Amino acid sequence: MESDQSNSAAGGKSQNSSVPPVEGVAGGGTSYGWVDGGLQGSSLGNGAIDPTKVHSADLLHVWSMPSTANVSQQEAPRPLEHVNLLAARNERESFQIALRPKVSWATSGIAGSVQVQCTDLCSSTGDRLVIGQSVTLRRVVPMLGVPDALVPLDPLNPQINLLPGETSAIWVSLNVPCGQQPGLYEGEIFITAVRAEAESRGESLTKSERYQLYKELRSCIDITEPRDFSSSEEMVQRLTSASTTLRRMLALPSFQDCQENNGLGDMMDEDVMNNVAVRLKLSLTVWDFTLPLTPSLPAVFGISETVIEDRFCLEHGTESWYDALDHHFRWLLQYRISPFFCRWGDSMRILAYTCPWPADHPKAKEYYSDPRLAAYAVPYAPILSSTDAAKNSLRREVEILKSETHWSKSYFYLWDEPLNMEQYDVIRSISNELHTYASDVRILTTYYCGPSGSELVPSTFEAFAKVPNVLRPHTQIFCTSEWVFGTREDLVKDIVAELRPDLGEEWWTYVCMGPSDPQPNWHLGMRGTQHRAVMWRVWKEGGTGFLYWGTNCYEKAMIPSAEICFRRGLPPGDGVLFYPGEVFSASHEPVASTRLERILSGMQDIEYLKLYSSRYGREEGLALLEKTGVYLGPDRYALDHGPIDVMRGEVYRTCRS
Repeated sequence: MESDQSNSAAGGKSQNSSVPPVEGVAGGGTSYGWVDGGLQGSSLGNGAIDPTKVHSADLLHVWSMPSTANVSQQEAPRPLEHVNLLAARNERESFQIALRPKVSWATSGIAGSVQVQCTDLCSSTGDRLVIGQSVTLRRVVPMLGVPDALVPLDPLNPQINLLPGETSAIWVSLNVPCGQQPGLYEGEIFITAVRAEAESRGESLTKSERYQLYKELRSCIDITEPRDFSSSEEMVQRLTSASTTLRRMLALPSFQDCQENNGLGDMMDEDVMNNVAVRLKLSLTVWDFTLPLTPSLPAVFGISETVIEDRFCLEHGTESWYDALDHHFRWLLQYRISPFFCRWGDSMRILAYTCPWPADHPKAKEYYSDPRLAAYAVPYAPILSSTDAAKNSLRREVEILKSETHWSKSYFYLWDEPLNMEQYDVIRSISNELHTYASDVRILTTYYCGPSGSELVPSTFEAFAKVPNVLRPHTQIFCTSEWVFGTREDLVKDIVAELRPDLGEEWWTYVCMGPSDPQPNWHLGMRGTQHRAVMWRVWKEGGTGFLYWGTNCYEKAMIPSAEICFRRGLPPGDGVLFYPGEVFSASHEPVASTRLERILSGMQDIEYLKLYSSRYGREEGLALLEKTGVYLGPDRYALDHGPIDVMRGEVYRTCRS
């Protein structure tokens, strides 16, 4: 991007006049007052402003910001510049549009409403990135005063409300399909000040038209209401009737200006076409490289099944329960992570599984064979119930899976952070059992200290480093906390020296409560580059996998739209990377956090570094991280976005041939 790349702290409340039910968001104010330079010498006068007769640039500031910026509500305006982006195929690249009102043009307590529309991005050869499919717009909503939740804009009414004296942001994502033709794609984003919805609603439809629409919609709902049909003919008749009603609604005069020829990207309002809008030019270079469907780094992230059950009032094992888990699993796959579901037992025992269905179910083959899945957890059912039936089910599960080509992706996650020799003995016992079913079973164990009850003092780094000697051959994936290392990168060598790659042993890492600032983690309020740097650290230190304990582990609630409260005793945002859509609207689609998007960006960075290293060697890849200033160590990494673009541009320049 060509705009200034600095970040800033975040503050206050949502950009909508109605505050979403999010803990800590209510309140705030506009005590900072009107300090924008754009008001000096304004010729708009003191009367009511009609936004349809004034250029939007006279009403609000518009500028672009990188995806790593935390756009605070007191973010100062910057010049509006052309946005230039670079992306591979099968990659998502994002940026932000910041909006800040200069004056108020509404009478309802807000500064005014803004409509945000985008054209398709087109190449000179006629190829397109289509709005709504490859181009998405989301508004950035604060959580605890920090910009984090990315709530999709309604494609049919892409408006947001601006508050006096506050900056709001729109998150724009460009998703490049695997089969997209390389080249330069160009488009425009139009930002138009409009009358607030409440003020214009009465003008858009007459009372009789609104009543007619209500009757027709009510009729469609009644016709299609779920029921036991006496015959298939009755069902077809009802659907045909509903279709006829909907077509009659579309024929109303209010919809005559709507066109379907070129999709949403070309359905621009008259105000946009007559140059009232602020126009942001957008260019994307798609280069001839495709990120692999299967991520090079297995990154396994937990989804709490109990949180889903509680919030959505689902009974375990019902059809709606399976549907909910399936929906969350598929949604998270887009972020290049390998989800697993989890249920916690006593003393940090954990039931971890990737697929809710047994291995002989048709859905299981679909799950385990998905190329986007880099690793999957096999459920060890006896962790909750050590009955003969549970053990027989486990044996059958392993027998089926070990005959499949994807078996090499499997692992068992049995215990989280065991602390003493008694817990280690349980892991050994389960491992012995599993190895009677398959000799190449992989068991993952997370830990941040050595076990108490051994000859070593558990709190020492020596005991931590010697854990592989205690758990061998009962663990194959030794997953250590980044918290333990602090900023001492040299300690990594001591860990790796204890491993036996010849026995198939791997070293993975994880973050949770720690490490804390200034080291990379995903806590709310950290810098955007700090979020992205988690994966830079993994790549530089040479880890072969990564684990994160929870993506939806907020406080318990019993209704989908309940207030989001982060768990007490944990840093804000820890264990929460997305939110239920019902918190913000009527949508059932999960709402991503800015942190989850930055995790995706970090995973994509790993593919860039891997490509570069495959051409020039790993040492040159490490040198590229350092010479561009992207990442030198856990407390020395880029504080703004500029170096990231330099690094990506260098990979593009040197590897595109």
